[in-house]
Amino acid sequence: MDRDQVLQDCITHGVTHILNAGSNIESSKKSIELAKKHPFVYAAVGVHPHDVSECDINTIDTLTSFSEADKVVAIGEIGLDYHYDFSPREVQREWFAKQIALARKLKLPIIIHDRESHKDVLDIIKSEKAGEVGGVFHCFSGSKEMAREVLNLGFKIGLGGAITFKNAQKPIEVLRYVPLDMLLVETDCPYMTPEPHRGKRNWSGYIELVLNKISEIKEIDYALAEEATTNNAIHLFKLQSIY
Repeated sequence: MDRDQVLQDCITHGVTHILNAGSNIESSKKSIELAKKHPFVYAAVGVHPHDVSECDINTIDTLTSFSEADKVVAIGEIGLDYHYDFSPREVQREWFAKQIALARKLKLPIIIHDRESHKDVLDIIKSEKAGEVGGVFHCFSGSKEMAREVLNLGFKIGLGGAITFKNAQKPIEVLRYVPLDMLLVETDCPYMTPEPHRGKRNWSGYIELVLNKISEIKEIDYALAEEATTNNAIHLFKLQSIY
């Protein structure tokens, strides 16, 4: 595996922070281990909706223990996925709510996965008072109208490679609407590879392609887009500042 070389290449390409989100207990543990090894890597711990069928009475205690590790800065990736439905929807909703409750207890922001489940995600966020800790809608796929509601709830919008796709009408509309101080950038490696590399393995160095698109659409300097979105992440996740 070429992970160490990829991370070294990230530094060469100007990547200053990586937040590696867990998707289940095992990957959350590995995320912590990776953060310990690399100064610019941080960890989020949580169970993705695909994997919540594996949760049991020990899951919350395990995640609580994980959260005590250095450089764990968020609970995630958590949420709902009604596209694949790898876990029953009622189980997804149950564990989304439970993990929000954990985040509130720990006072950690959340990283939200929302695929074809917009209404239920918003309903649970409101009922569980997730706005108390805030977080980000990762790889946001909703409309401008939904973005308005998300922002009003105090959450940031995460955009990645999808804004570079040729058919990216809705993501571009959202990008135009969302204020720069509420925007985060991501690559969602190894998925969602931006153009012109779509279809190949994604990596964090491609974040510059996302930032290029943001600077183009918002008609701002690349350096401003880079600094603003970096500072947004530093503030939300309490990362070590580079400025």
